[in-house]
Amino acid sequence: MKIAKKIALVLLVVLVGMQFYRPEKNVAVGDYVAAFETETNPSPEVKAILNTACYDCHSDNTEYPWYNNIAPVSYWLADHIEDGKKHLNFSDWQNYDAKKKDHKLEELIEEVKEGEMPLKEYTWTHGDAKLSQEQISTLLAWADGVRANY
Repeated sequence: MKIAKKIALVLLVVLVGMQFYRPEKNVAVGDYVAAFETETNPSPEVKAILNTACYDCHSDNTEYPWYNNIAPVSYWLADHIEDGKKHLNFSDWQNYDAKKKDHKLEELIEEVKEGEMPLKEYTWTHGDAKLSQEQISTLLAWADGVRANY
């Protein structure tokens, strides 16, 4: 019993300490997806889908929920965002060559078709990010059309 109390105390100290050392937030100033939207020309419906279901994890600006202020959740979210941006960063679109842009759109289509994106963990707390079949069809049709340009 004594050892369990010591372990609990150590965990409590670590948890409290984590509150003071937070991961850097993913916050950009200005229009962080302007180049992407200018080049791909999404309709207002597609822009709304991208804004609601994609940009938080796949751009240089994240709208953080209140629970991001609690560690270890803040670390978990930071890891998800970093991983999302590694796979596709709409804010970095202008630095991709045509072949890479085509490949990124191909991956977007594949992930959305398979129901892998947006992540289930994201839609648990962002119900509006859960895409309807109509939204999926709209997004996929737009992405297919944009791919034709590359």
